Amino acid sequence: MSHTFHCPQPLLVMIALTIFRYATLAIALIVGFVILKAIYNVFFHPLRNFPGPLRYRASRIFWVLDLIEGRQIYTIDQFHKRYGPVVRTAPDELSFTIPEAWRDIYGHRVGLVSGLPEIPKWPLFYKFTKQDVSIFNAPQGQHGTLRRALAHGFSEKSTRAQESIIGGYVDLLVTRLKEVADSKAPANMVQWYNYTTFDIVGDLVFGNSFHCLDNANYHPWVSLFADSTRQNSIFVGLKILGLDFLALATMPLVIRNMIKHFNLTKEWLRERRKLGTDRGDLIEGLLKKEGEGINFDEIHGTSMGLIFAGSETTATLLSGVTYLLLQNPKTLAKVTMEVRSSFKSDKEITLLSVQNLDYMLACLDEAFRLYPPVGIGLPRQIPKGGVKIAGIYVPEGSIVDVPQYAIHRSPDHWTEPESFHPERFLGDSRFASDKVETLQPFAVGPRNCIGRKLVDQPILKHTESIN
Repeated sequence: MSHTFHCPQPLLVMIALTIFRYATLAIALIVGFVILKAIYNVFFHPLRNFPGPLRYRASRIFWVLDLIEGRQIYTIDQFHKRYGPVVRTAPDELSFTIPEAWRDIYGHRVGLVSGLPEIPKWPLFYKFTKQDVSIFNAPQGQHGTLRRALAHGFSEKSTRAQESIIGGYVDLLVTRLKEVADSKAPANMVQWYNYTTFDIVGDLVFGNSFHCLDNANYHPWVSLFADSTRQNSIFVGLKILGLDFLALATMPLVIRNMIKHFNLTKEWLRERRKLGTDRGDLIEGLLKKEGEGINFDEIHGTSMGLIFAGSETTATLLSGVTYLLLQNPKTLAKVTMEVRSSFKSDKEITLLSVQNLDYMLACLDEAFRLYPPVGIGLPRQIPKGGVKIAGIYVPEGSIVDVPQYAIHRSPDHWTEPESFHPERFLGDSRFASDKVETLQPFAVGPRNCIGRKLVDQPILKHTESIN
């Protein structure tokens, strides 16, 4: 015999009211906490005396929203133009556009505070998971081990070996662009540059091209990589706010794709292992030291970072310089004449020989200034005891950085900062007051970009080829 339970209506009402009361209380407590935290941040925080927009001083959430929406470099640039060279861009963060801040934040600390280590990277920004280990987020000691092993792939010998590989892909790019020109179809240069740089770095890291140029399309691995990179800003933002659990709960497809990409990269690295350790590529030194202070996870994480550092960033700079030259026909004509008058044949064009193209190099420097591939500030966290940055005391626990986009366009350091003038790097008297040392696209200090030669090669080869 079955029985049906009927809950009396008054009891249902009581349960509903109880849930409503607790929910209301929880919301009130959360709102109250947020308000009290904002009041503390604005009026009592150790950084309360530094200028900045009120809502950014009150809460980190606005900084996170700018990061996720991709507008942070422009927002912070405007803040510096309004508030000056030191701006409080979040409750616990200061942004500097003072040249000396490069050294004080990112440089070797010998002579600043003797015996103290470098100012560490902000772990919430750089380390996504416990398994995420690489040269880009390793602590100081292990970073040195990884960097010494990785340096082999950037040596003079390796660079010469890599030049023919890079040159082959640049030649293929020129061939494909001629095909596009013959078809009278428009060319999306951002895509073509990305095809090229991903093919180059894929070869130099995994020993195998992605064949993006051949197919005029992104390889599935590259597509997964690009998707993961875009989603990473969301994960980082949520993690900084202490809400990373929301990403795991609301973005399962993204998580699955990231895991798929993670595992596929490991498969590619295992295939690269089979090619041996005498290939002269970027990870040869890491593979030689595997099991001798360097593990496979570190090689995997570093390889992922190398792909990003050598692909999209390089393509961004190439896109920027192409746009700037096309927008300035006289400059384009001048750099074209320099390139064509310097070489009798393509065989004469090498990484060493293009170093003599002063005007082209100045164009690249000016493109780096106006369109830095990494335009945001790379955050460091002040250690115990506090540190002086550009002569200004910053208390421990604070986040500090130098935003490249903002410092490169600061009227305090550059004449006509929004305009394209390669001559500023060639001793033109109109730009005598420019502080060219402010331009640091590869950063400074012990964690500066080890891959500068890797970036320089395709940039120089691309630029002279399209001229």
